[in-house]
Amino acid sequence: MPDSSPLPPVRLHPEAELARDALSTPLLSRAARLARWAGPETRVDAGGGLVDEQLPAAAEALGLSGDDAAAATSEAWRVAVDTGLVQITDEDEGTVTAGEDLGLLTSGSPHDVLGVWQDALETVLADASVPDLDGLEDALDEDGGIDVSRLEWDPEGEAEFLDGVLGNLYLLTVSEDGPGDAPVPLPALAASMIVPSDMGEPTNDVLEQVSDAMMRLDDQFRLLEPVGLVEYQPVDEALMAEADAGEEPAAPLDDTDVSRYGMVRLTPLGRYGLRSRLMEAGFSAPAVGDLADKGADALLDGTAAFPQAAAQAETEQWLSRRESLTAARELLAAARGADAGAPLRRLRCQQALSLVGQEAEPALREVLDDAELGGLARVWLTEQGAADVPPPSEAMIFWLTIDTVAAQLAAEGNSEELRELVQGLAAQHGGFFAAAWRVDHPATADVLEAMGRLHPDKRIAKEARKAAFKARSQHGG
Repeated sequence: MPDSSPLPPVRLHPEAELARDALSTPLLSRAARLARWAGPETRVDAGGGLVDEQLPAAAEALGLSGDDAAAATSEAWRVAVDTGLVQITDEDEGTVTAGEDLGLLTSGSPHDVLGVWQDALETVLADASVPDLDGLEDALDEDGGIDVSRLEWDPEGEAEFLDGVLGNLYLLTVSEDGPGDAPVPLPALAASMIVPSDMGEPTNDVLEQVSDAMMRLDDQFRLLEPVGLVEYQPVDEALMAEADAGEEPAAPLDDTDVSRYGMVRLTPLGRYGLRSRLMEAGFSAPAVGDLADKGADALLDGTAAFPQAAAQAETEQWLSRRESLTAARELLAAARGADAGAPLRRLRCQQALSLVGQEAEPALREVLDDAELGGLARVWLTEQGAADVPPPSEAMIFWLTIDTVAAQLAAEGNSEELRELVQGLAAQHGGFFAAAWRVDHPATADVLEAMGRLHPDKRIAKEARKAAFKARSQHGG
């Protein structure tokens, strides 16, 4: 997972739709059915689980049969208890009754339903962090308790590993250059936690660690699918047989048939659930639409770090709630400023204004004489085919150029597109640097310095650096 910087914004489905998805997940729907099935004769053990003799009847109520019926029923019952769908009324007698939260599934709001589902998710995540306890008998201490140290199991470490994997899956899903709704190969997720980012060819030891992690994740994602967090295609049974025989399957970091090694996709419900968990953990995890009811200043500042597609989607939602002319005036007012973030705000403003129609024209004409906004107003009017657009002065052209490059630097850093822009500016204007250092813009020196760094021609780069020095001297910097 990344540091404390904001994650890319996620596109969430409406809560009503997500609530319907939650109610239809196998695990929560089974938990609800068991809560309604439970009655005065239902008994639980000291841990809150159904007593063994009642498991067959509970499984039958769920329509489950076969070898896995008891385990699936026990898991559903545990979720029912942990989420408050079932309440233990007498621990000594082991009696239960329907919990208060059971009514939320039928009469609560979509947000209430999602809250119950989120509790169910936490239960399953806790279970998924517990290893296969085949050697449980060997780990019992003298008092019959479990000595965790004998299991070679680090509960906190297991939970952190799974959280890290899910965090990386979320990041891959919401990133603009990620797979989006396409499934992610299990080896890629395992490798994201184990293979160092600066490692070229993974060593045999690292590949073995990736294979071990894949096997753990295969078990965990099988548990997480019934709660609706992911859609999962398990590891091929033939590969599992190799692992059971003691042969570690090589991690297919470049294998074209990677689907045999497991594929996982975060569901819309999973995106909602992981975002909630990330926010509780202190991460900034925005969602598209968060800014729709806020002011233009919040929109321009909030989308400053958004990828282009997400920024446009957020802006479209914001514009849909306002009249075009009013929105344009709000955007232009919010775009003013001489602070470090102002150029990027003006760039986002210009991009937002490209989404409004010609009815916004009066707002643009009102700022034609504005030193900060007059240039972008002329650009917008010209693109709209408006008549009687006054030509910009040379000073305005240079100011807008510096402002645009400053915005691109803030948005993209030293991108290839910015390098091309820098080269184009120097090629089109032979005396560009001789005039640019005089531009009365707070970012002039920084922009010229960046142009000197980005331009491949040493002579031109030197001109840019000299111009940057003059600009700093002029402003006493």
